[in-house]
Amino acid sequence: MKITDSVLRSFRVARTYRENSQKVNCVDFSPNGENSVSSSDDDCIVLYDIRKGKPKRTLFSKKYGVDLIRYTHGDTQKVVYSCNKVDDTIRYLSLTDNKFIRYFPGHTARVIALSMSPVDDTFISGSLDKTIRIWDLRSPNCQGITNPLGKPVCSFDPDGLIFAAGVESQAIKLYDIRASDKGPFASFEMRFNRVCDWTGLKFSNDGKQILISTNGGMIRVLNAFNGSVLHTFSGYNNSKGLSLEACFTPDSQFVMIGSEDGRVHVWSTESGMKVAVLDGKHPGPINTLQFNPRYMTFASACTNMVRSNVSRRRLLDKVL
Repeated sequence: MKITDSVLRSFRVARTYRENSQKVNCVDFSPNGENSVSSSDDDCIVLYDIRKGKPKRTLFSKKYGVDLIRYTHGDTQKVVYSCNKVDDTIRYLSLTDNKFIRYFPGHTARVIALSMSPVDDTFISGSLDKTIRIWDLRSPNCQGITNPLGKPVCSFDPDGLIFAAGVESQAIKLYDIRASDKGPFASFEMRFNRVCDWTGLKFSNDGKQILISTNGGMIRVLNAFNGSVLHTFSGYNNSKGLSLEACFTPDSQFVMIGSEDGRVHVWSTESGMKVAVLDGKHPGPINTLQFNPRYMTFASACTNMVRSNVSRRRLLDKVL
């Protein structure tokens, strides 16, 4: 089914999961879309079977805590995650036997961005220590360091050749992963019309757009090639300056973000118009939001995690 305005407006909550007692920090879908994993402030890593629509296992990281979590490239049984206790080492975990495969030490402050290459075993991490580090899953040693002189959010492009860094909430720098030591090959200065911190950065799946999330009640979509502003979206609740995750739909045609009031706001990247406001039935702010890369469903989370699908009535109309 193609994602359209009317399809998005037909999404409804299909299942609410109450596996956590504290805020869910991050949700990630496996590359094949059949599994998802969440991390939370109660030190839990919860694994979900998307096809069966139910949680299948809970792992614990009581000693280290768990903040950002990502599936590794092409693998549904391994993840990397950052910690919010003890130290700022990134850990590589086998979900099959709940054992650490490798540790990635080096950061000296909280990791605020974690992005896996879509094509190989490389990943990058951005930290409050004002560095971006490049890693390879096969080695505990850092493969490269960039010092963008600020608090960096970062992400790979869909081809795994370029990564973007948002620096000091005022500039985007583009790096070639094969020559990151030479510095950025492009830089775009940009400011919002209100004071806010950038909290996230993502490429669209077609590689043509970059999405910047902020804690100031607005998000922005840029042209990934020249840095020009395509759209600035606002009109959702974030009065407390929270870090609310935004995402593209897999077809790059829409942008979604959760709000303080538990609703999900959706805009068209083509027209710039808001096309839907969906009731996520969340009791608190939606901290994390991800659209499934393969199936017509998305996950949103506060303390509870919610899976939303196209309504059955819409599916029936489509069949008829």
